[in-house]
Amino acid sequence: MDIELSEEQRQVRDLCRQFADEELRPNARKWDAEHHFPREAVKKLGEMGLLGVAVPPEWGGAGMDNVCYALAMEEISRGCAGTGVIMSVNNSLYCDPVLKFGTDEQKREFLTPFARGEKLGAFALTEPMSGSDAAEMRTTATRRGGDYVLNGTKNFITNGPQADAILVFTITDRAKAHRGITAFLVPADTKGFTRGKPDEKVGIRASGSCSLFFEEVVLPERYRLGGEGDGFKVAMQTLDGGRIGIAAQALGIARAAHEEALAYAKERKAFGQAITQFQAIQFMLADMATELDAARLLVWRAATLKDRGVRHSAESAMAKLYASEMCERVTSKAIQVHGGYGYVKEYDVERHWRDSRITEIYEGTSEIQRLVIAASVLKG
Repeated sequence: MDIELSEEQRQVRDLCRQFADEELRPNARKWDAEHHFPREAVKKLGEMGLLGVAVPPEWGGAGMDNVCYALAMEEISRGCAGTGVIMSVNNSLYCDPVLKFGTDEQKREFLTPFARGEKLGAFALTEPMSGSDAAEMRTTATRRGGDYVLNGTKNFITNGPQADAILVFTITDRAKAHRGITAFLVPADTKGFTRGKPDEKVGIRASGSCSLFFEEVVLPERYRLGGEGDGFKVAMQTLDGGRIGIAAQALGIARAAHEEALAYAKERKAFGQAITQFQAIQFMLADMATELDAARLLVWRAATLKDRGVRHSAESAMAKLYASEMCERVTSKAIQVHGGYGYVKEYDVERHWRDSRITEIYEGTSEIQRLVIAASVLKG
């Protein structure tokens, strides 16, 4: 694997870093406190080509590779983790499956305006009683003539309050378990579709999430993504790539915390000298830097494999598992370096700590990542 970035990749990284410094970091604390959806920032992401990074230009995207996407996600999430996950869902969980499994007609309607940033997409798999075990979902889609009728509830859906269309997973044949899952593209203005109130979350509070309700929602067959019964395959392949985005998000959050801990340690004095002179602080900063680099290499490897078009389930799971758990460790250490100041909202490290926790849960918990990795190891 070549770990030297191309000129295009460096340009993307630098552009996103500048945007994060100028547009996101100055506002992130306020957006977090107010649960404010950063609409103008998301609009600018679209104008920069960052809502359809790996989508070909003919379908409205920027036509870049997945390493560019990982670099962009790290930098944007370093600026604001909430903005990062809005971008991640639209790229990884919405545009990617429509690109892979959609017909040309579906791509014109459900991909091009989303990759351009004109509209926003969401991914609805999780339900009140169905998280890691997708086959236990209760949302159904029943054939009625040439249409399907959807009934059920999804929850914790990122971008749910703002999405213009949602990729929804349903049961069409319960007797077939996961082989009876079918995916649909649901426009938000469809009759019978409603949204719950936004979730009150611990972190990533600039990113909206909510429950979605489907009551006798009638969809034409042309809104089905893939074949009947292909939904589990659509979901699993989508999550393989989505985990790269969340790993990169975790990396960005942790990097922000490390940078702030380092800056604080250089300024803070105790016993007549900067606390960087104490070995205890040096060791924490060293461990944080080492873990950041290790996570970044795992993320780049998974993204490179995806660009090559080869199976990357285990590698994406490793990247997501390590980066997310690393993120919690690093943000916790950043608070420790700050001492009491790390526990008050005057400093941003407490926000990074809160933002870190969800990266170990969404798009597959750490336990699910370990199952994926173990299956690969045991297969040999």
